[in-house]
Amino acid sequence: MFLRDWIRTHLKGDRQIWWIVLYLSIMSVLVVYSATGTKAFRELDGNTEIFLLKHGSLLLIGLACTYFAHKINYVYYARLSKFGLWLSIPLLLWAFFKGSTLNDASRWVTIPIINQTFQPSDLAKLALISNLAAMLAKRQRFMSDPIVLFNLILWIGVICSLIILSNTSTALLLGATCFLLMYIGRVPVRYLGYMIAVCVVFGGIALAAGQRFGTASNRVKNFMSSDTIFYQVEQSYIALANGGLTGQGPGNSHQRNTLPNPFSDFIYAIIVEEYGLLLGGIPVVLAYIWFLWRGMKTLQKATRPFGGLLSAGLTFSIVFQAFASICVAIGLAPVTGQPLPLLSMGGTSLIFTGLAIGIVLSVSRDEADESKI
Repeated sequence: MFLRDWIRTHLKGDRQIWWIVLYLSIMSVLVVYSATGTKAFRELDGNTEIFLLKHGSLLLIGLACTYFAHKINYVYYARLSKFGLWLSIPLLLWAFFKGSTLNDASRWVTIPIINQTFQPSDLAKLALISNLAAMLAKRQRFMSDPIVLFNLILWIGVICSLIILSNTSTALLLGATCFLLMYIGRVPVRYLGYMIAVCVVFGGIALAAGQRFGTASNRVKNFMSSDTIFYQVEQSYIALANGGLTGQGPGNSHQRNTLPNPFSDFIYAIIVEEYGLLLGGIPVVLAYIWFLWRGMKTLQKATRPFGGLLSAGLTFSIVFQAFASICVAIGLAPVTGQPLPLLSMGGTSLIFTGLAIGIVLSVSRDEADESKI
């Protein structure tokens, strides 16, 4: 009774989104604990609890961010977004030139004192989508003004180009999200074409000058070739085949021993292998589709344009990333290295995902003061 009353009092917004978050969080703890078993034996003499505690702690912090973000009136995020954009530029440059390197890409910045790394691209995504939603909403009547529109396009081109220096797939997904958000925001078609042109030119130059041009082009070529299958994709196929409809059972994955990054990039393959399509694969896909539907319901119910656009942009961003990761695991897209939101073991990406979901929940509370935006 006490717990039910506390939930009703403190967890506001779309209740169905809260259920989705709870389901994905529980599934995340179960699968990450299993998928890190081999890594723990290799690096920590079998102490699997270390990874469980680390992941569980970051997941709890992410959920706390969801809670506190949903308590804040979403109109305040419009004010914070511009600051986040300007902060993202030096952080992305620092990550590229001086950041921590993993898999031939320097995407991480180390936070002093706590010695925790994070990807500035996570902050840049959140800030760009929030700022784009704010500008589209606040300047609806100026949509024919070329200066306003080119300002929007310039920000998209700059941020996506800085991200693509070391993270091609994230930049492409963010660009697609921004394009869709501008379309929903009733930007004239010719300016959508300008946006594509700016992103292609700026992004192409940045990709060629960055760290991932060779890797990205090889992955696309191999994906298009019917004769070549990446090792990790081949191992993912085996995991999917092992799982079948009913799965091998929790903790009984075999491919976690051979599949690269089974706890992050290819965690969907481990989910299917252990829980099968019926209890794991299909419910996870449906959870993200459900989240997309609830995000669109929030868009329809929002009383202010900013709230609707903000909810749509963040929802698209999370769902696009989720399906990019799933498509890679089942062989429908080139290898990208995108984790499953709220499911994969991660660092601060869990925190930024939690913030994004919290903002969507804040919009669903519909507490906007019309005088503020």
